[in-house]
Amino acid sequence: MKFGGTSVGSAERMRVAAGIAAEEKKKRPVAIVVSAMSKVTDLLLDTMRHAEAGDRAGLEADLALLRTRHEEACRELLPPADQGPVLAKLHDVIDEFERIASGMALLGERPPRSVDEAVATGEWLSVILVSEYLRTAGTPSTAVNARDVVVTDAVFGNASPLMDPTRVKAEAVIRPLLEKGLLPVVTGFNGATADGRPTTLGRGGSDFSASILSAALDASELWIWTDVDGIMSADPRLVPDAVVLEEITYAEAAELAYNGAKVLHPRTLAPLVERKIPVWSKNSFAPEKPGTRIVPRMAVAQGTRAVASMRNVALVSLEPASAEINGTQVMARALDAIARADVEVLLVSSSSYRQSFCFLVREDELDRSVQALESALALELAHGYMQPVEVDRNVGLLAAVGEGMQGKPGLAGRIFTAISRVQVNIIAIAQGSSELTIAVVVRRDGLEKAVKAVHAECGLGSRPPVPVFQFGQPEGRTPGVKRR
Repeated sequence: MKFGGTSVGSAERMRVAAGIAAEEKKKRPVAIVVSAMSKVTDLLLDTMRHAEAGDRAGLEADLALLRTRHEEACRELLPPADQGPVLAKLHDVIDEFERIASGMALLGERPPRSVDEAVATGEWLSVILVSEYLRTAGTPSTAVNARDVVVTDAVFGNASPLMDPTRVKAEAVIRPLLEKGLLPVVTGFNGATADGRPTTLGRGGSDFSASILSAALDASELWIWTDVDGIMSADPRLVPDAVVLEEITYAEAAELAYNGAKVLHPRTLAPLVERKIPVWSKNSFAPEKPGTRIVPRMAVAQGTRAVASMRNVALVSLEPASAEINGTQVMARALDAIARADVEVLLVSSSSYRQSFCFLVREDELDRSVQALESALALELAHGYMQPVEVDRNVGLLAAVGEGMQGKPGLAGRIFTAISRVQVNIIAIAQGSSELTIAVVVRRDGLEKAVKAVHAECGLGSRPPVPVFQFGQPEGRTPGVKRR
C-alpha cells in the first residue's frame, strides 16, 4: 500500500492510514510506502532556496515551521510516555536537514546530489511517525529508509531504478521483516546509487517507489491511497457528471496520466507490467468505496474510456524559412535538444509540405525548452534559415483515451464535430499508431467546453450521450485545423 501526502497530511490522517494497513495485515502480509506530509516537500525546497540565497531569516523560519508541524503530529498521535524518544528521532532528522541546508548557504548553491539527500527528509519524518503510531497501537512495525532498498542510477532528481539489485536488497531487507510478522513502513520518493549516494525518483516518485517494491517483492496487489475515489472519466472540476471508472488497463492509465489526468505516472506502471501486478486506486478519506482497478488487459475493449485535459501547457512552433532546409533533420535535432533538457513532449504535429512542426510542453518546462532549441539551432536562426521560435501559451490539451477506440470508424469525426458544435477551434491534432489516444490542442478558454462536449458525445458520464447528428441536419461549424 502507498499513502500519498494528503493521506498522511495530519495526525488524524496518519491514524486512519495506519488503521487501514493494520486491518489488512490481519488477512495477509502488508508493506506500506508513505509520502511526506502534504506541503512538506514544498517547504523543504523553499528552505533550500532561502539557503542558496543566503536568507538566514527565511531559512530559520522554515525550519521552525518544519519542527512545529511534526512535533504537533507526534504529540497528537502518541501516548505521552512514547513522545520523548520519538521527538528526539524527529529532531535528529531535522538537524541533519539543517546541516545540509547550512552547507548550501555557505556554497551559495544547491548541488543536485545534496538536494536529493535533503528533500527526502519529509518522507523519513512521516515514516517515523506512522511506524511509531502502529507500534503503540499494537501492530508490530518497523521504519525502513528506501535508500537501503531501492538501487538507482545516478541521475539526481529523476533517478531510474535498477531492478535486479533492488530485488536482491528487497529480499535481504524487507522480506525478513514480513516473515517475522512485522509491517514495514518505507519511505517513498527516494533511493540510492549502488555506492550509496542518495537519489530521488522525480515526478510521481512515491507511487513509483511503491510499484518498484511491489515488483521486487512479487506482491499480489498494489493499493495506491489518495484523496479521490478512483480514476474518473474526466476532471470533475470541468465535468460535473464525470464518473469513477471501475477498471482500466495499464496502457489506458499511462495515457491518461501522460495527458494530465490525476492517475499513476507512466513510469509508475512500468515495473508492474512484466509481473502483471494489478493496482487499485482508492480514497483513504472514503475507504469503503471500491476505487478503480488497473489491470494488464480487459476481456472486452470498451471504446473511449475517459477524456483527460491539461491547462498549464504551451505550444512551441518551428518553421524553416526556406524549402531547402531539411525539416526532418531540424525536427530530429530539436527533439534531441528537448530530450537532453529533460523536457517531456506531450504532443507533436507536423506539416509535410512546409516542413513546419509544433509540439506541446508543460508551461513550467517552457523556458528550458526554448533555451534548448535556440542553442541547438543557433546557426540556422542567426542566418535566417529558420523562422524565430514561436510560443503560444494560450492553449490547452484534450485527449480522448481508450483501447476500444482502435479501428472504430467515425470516432475521430464525432470528437471533432462535438468540439466544433460548441464553437471551439482546433489548433493541432495528434494520434499515435496504436489509436489508443486522440489528442487535440485548443484555445485555453475553450478547453472546458471542449472537454464537456467530447465527454458527452462519447457517453462517458452519468447523463445520456448526445445524439449523433443524422444526415440532413446541421452539424455546426467544421473545426479548423491549423498545423504549424
